Amino acid sequence: MLIADIAKKANVSPATVSRAINQPQIVAPERLARIRAVMQECNYEPAPLHRRRGPKHKQVQLRKIGVWFSGAKTGGPGFDWFRNQLSQIQEDNPRYRVDLSVLFTSSPREYPRALAEDNFDGLIIQGLEPAPEVAARLGKIPCVWFMTRRSTAFRGDYVEPDNEANGRMAAEYLRSRGHTSVAVIATDPTYSAIARRAIAFRERALQLGLIVHAILGQNRDGAGFLEIPPSPEEITTLVKRYLSIKPKAGGLYIPSDCFCGMIFRALREQGRQPDQDYEAILGHYTPDIYHNLDHSPAALDINLTTLVRKVVDHLLWRIENPGSSGRIGLTVSPTLILPSKNKA
Repeated sequence: MLIADIAKKANVSPATVSRAINQPQIVAPERLARIRAVMQECNYEPAPLHRRRGPKHKQVQLRKIGVWFSGAKTGGPGFDWFRNQLSQIQEDNPRYRVDLSVLFTSSPREYPRALAEDNFDGLIIQGLEPAPEVAARLGKIPCVWFMTRRSTAFRGDYVEPDNEANGRMAAEYLRSRGHTSVAVIATDPTYSAIARRAIAFRERALQLGLIVHAILGQNRDGAGFLEIPPSPEEITTLVKRYLSIKPKAGGLYIPSDCFCGMIFRALREQGRQPDQDYEAILGHYTPDIYHNLDHSPAALDINLTTLVRKVVDHLLWRIENPGSSGRIGLTVSPTLILPSKNKA
């Protein structure tokens, strides 16, 4: 029996079967059990290691890394996304053999207890930038900042979405749809990713000769890692400001999809219908949010899986190259998702 036959019966790829035979430690337990059950059922015995074709992989060293959500007041299920994303990519490459710990501190002035108690090979930081005295305690632990909210003074490398490209692409999309007057509605304009997207949108719209308006919500500086949801009254106020624009701004950019449902609901309450009275594009794409909307606007996917892959890959590189100097920043460009016409 061939590996391809085993793969077909186990409903996995031949490459996954090969890894189950040669590198079982990097295969998800459920898939490994399924593959081994098929192999046993078919009386399949892999050839001895010295007789197997292809390169013989060395055991990859297990690295202990932490993902620190600085300024996070809770460690609930909403923070499982990084671990879930990592589990999806670990099988693709033996390099992603890591022991992952998720750390939380309610304040950026608080040092994670686990960092003091355990020996970590490296650290990924997200949320609010640690206070200088806390950052100093990190010592020589290789660190990579993930996503946004870091300042230019942050000492380590960073991996984040290309927020400027996000804003530019939104302006270009609305221009391609024939809009000459456009607006951006931002419910949290002080959040760094939102601010950078909104500024880039405005600059690119002006370059394209569009009339552009910025409808900004309340400042939320120092609110913590999780954004404070805007009230329905604030959303209604923003929407009414948008609808008062003269000439009408038919193109609408919402830099984040977190509260887009509230904005669309407020527009409906004011008698406005999507694709008739306005056309929107979202600066983020979260499937759980997107698929629950009553219509499907265009969206810009920040490619979270790629971002997770790159931040882990870069941290492992830093761990393996401690003497490399210089500060490295990596960005991932968004992908345009065109609107679906299937929703009623």
